Amino acid sequence: MSEDILIYEKSRPGRTGFSLTATSAGDDAVDRLIPASFRRREPAALPEISEPELVRHYVNLSTKNHHIDKGFYPLGSCTMKYNPKVNEVAATLPGFAQLHPLQPDEDCQGALELMYRLAGMLTDITGFARATLQPVAGAHGELTGLLVMRAAMIKRGNVRKKIIIPDSAHGTNPASVVIAGYEVVQVKSTDRGTLAASDVAVVMDEETAGIMITNPNTLGLFESEIVQIAKVVHAKGGLLYMDGANLNALLGQAKPAEMGYDVLHFNLHKTFSTPHGGGGPGAGGIAVTADLTPFLPSPTVEKDGDRYNLNYDRPDSIGRVHNFHGNFANMVRGYAYIRQMGAGGLKEVSENAVLNANYLMNLLKDRYELPHDTTCQHEFVLSAARQKKRGARASDIAKRLLDYGFHAPTIYFPLIVSEAMMIEPTETESKETLDHFAEAMNAIDKEIDDNLELVTSAPRNTPVRRLDEVRASKTLDIKYVG
Repeated sequence: MSEDILIYEKSRPGRTGFSLTATSAGDDAVDRLIPASFRRREPAALPEISEPELVRHYVNLSTKNHHIDKGFYPLGSCTMKYNPKVNEVAATLPGFAQLHPLQPDEDCQGALELMYRLAGMLTDITGFARATLQPVAGAHGELTGLLVMRAAMIKRGNVRKKIIIPDSAHGTNPASVVIAGYEVVQVKSTDRGTLAASDVAVVMDEETAGIMITNPNTLGLFESEIVQIAKVVHAKGGLLYMDGANLNALLGQAKPAEMGYDVLHFNLHKTFSTPHGGGGPGAGGIAVTADLTPFLPSPTVEKDGDRYNLNYDRPDSIGRVHNFHGNFANMVRGYAYIRQMGAGGLKEVSENAVLNANYLMNLLKDRYELPHDTTCQHEFVLSAARQKKRGARASDIAKRLLDYGFHAPTIYFPLIVSEAMMIEPTETESKETLDHFAEAMNAIDKEIDDNLELVTSAPRNTPVRRLDEVRASKTLDIKYVG
């Protein structure tokens, strides 16, 4: 079919998709205005193609990718929910999109007000005293939060050496700990899939700066002993960091600051409606208690009467963590989303996310092993251990799901569950979509018995069939050779 032909193969000499009229600058304008050292010696090897063919080529390519506008995307711990398009419109308003970050404060009052108000809404939602929007990714927020903790420890006179993390932690947590200059101390989860305060007490000492805990955790379970854990850590002078990747489950339900947390990072690109995936852009602001506010990145947005300004006079600040003020377009999207939803709407987001996860979990747990058979929060983790014994692994099931029109859930994470499949349906999916996904998952389980090769050779209906994943990662070659 024509849509499977590469754009270079569609190229025909002399064909063009544009025409430019002559300009008053003259035919030699390029030669006069652009120094020879910056001009090509040979024409660029670009395809010669008409505009309609060009548009069709890229539209056809876009339909080959799986994205949230095309179908269900139950990627666990990533909250791949539908993002209202009106928020995209808001982010591209000329007054926002055409601002330059070096413009003086008096020319950016609307943008500064939005940043100030968004930070205030985020602290209202979580119960903290102050927030910064400067970090540009979740992991960047983690590092920023840890640096704030480190600065606070230095101010107290003891930087300390260690940070505690659970064995179910996101992979970025230990990486952020090491980059921030600390050693990682791991604590195992209990048989319930959560942390025990007594286990934390064993490793918490005066050389430990604090603990990083995702709540709900990566198994989709609420850390029910968090208040007791906070008391253990605070009693030894430590601080609590909350990985906010799963905040989608807590909106309007519970405030992390009231659980005893001192620092939290947000993922605006997960919880508050911004495009997610493809490597960014993200937005990973953090919120802190009053005691940690002086150490937040500089500058902060301040309000003086009815005017807003950037405050650089902050002697205890950790300094900048980004060249400018963060990924501003994502702030606009998040602000628009929160204003549209309101407090009641945000609470309903979490209620529906938790309801959808528990509904889907119960549709699947008879055929797939459920390591922790209890009420989950916004996501849950299954194991394909039963299916592996019959010849198909989690990766095979994931690839077969593509033939049914669904993106696969997260697989092989968290590492503490064998053949893990972490599923997050989010609040934006309908009951019918969840039913269809469950039907597909259960049909694949039946296919393992009826026609194993159908599953282990999947996908069959995608533009690219099954790849040699090891070879692909080691010998990546994306250059077209005609």
